[in-house]
Amino acid sequence: MKTAIRYIELKTGYSDNGPAWIGLVSFSKSGKTIYFDDKALQSLKGSAHYANYFDLESGEEYWISGVKKNMTDRHWAGGGKIQVERRILKEYLQLLDLAELPRGQFELVDVKIEKAAPRIYDLENEIGDTKEFDDSLFFKQAQDLSLEELAIVIERLILSEQSASFNKRRRAIKQKRHLLEEELENRNRTLKL
Repeated sequence: MKTAIRYIELKTGYSDNGPAWIGLVSFSKSGKTIYFDDKALQSLKGSAHYANYFDLESGEEYWISGVKKNMTDRHWAGGGKIQVERRILKEYLQLLDLAELPRGQFELVDVKIEKAAPRIYDLENEIGDTKEFDDSLFFKQAQDLSLEELAIVIERLILSEQSASFNKRRRAIKQKRHLLEEELENRNRTLKL
């Protein structure tokens, strides 16, 4: 698996001051999924303005980018210590051309380094099984979706709702799911007539 040092910041539930790491990530064969700290983070493909990846299990959104040599990885309006994965410290310091990390800005941590757990592979394969699925379906109006697409999006929303860790996100997903279920029910009723 290809690996690289990346900046990772949790966005869900935070503004620009969420927990952040400089860590070694690995990529899936397609490059669409990043594995870090026993999480599988999949690309949002530009569908969110403040995050570019989401956790396949929890639905939490993250910002992931290459590290900046001038150490301005956090958004200018954000703050908080950045956790640096202990096992990559030497490489990170070489990248920055520093002898040691500046005090007060960083904290050394250990993260889970075992390969992604089978549950994540199973979940990723389950989500990837539907070849017709495209993330852009989430952003279409209910009336613009075919019956098959409606069923697929509803199924995905149910999975997202079950794994959402914040009530506000869960409610938003549920609201969208109810609208789509209503549209599906109306269409099925019309077909029966």
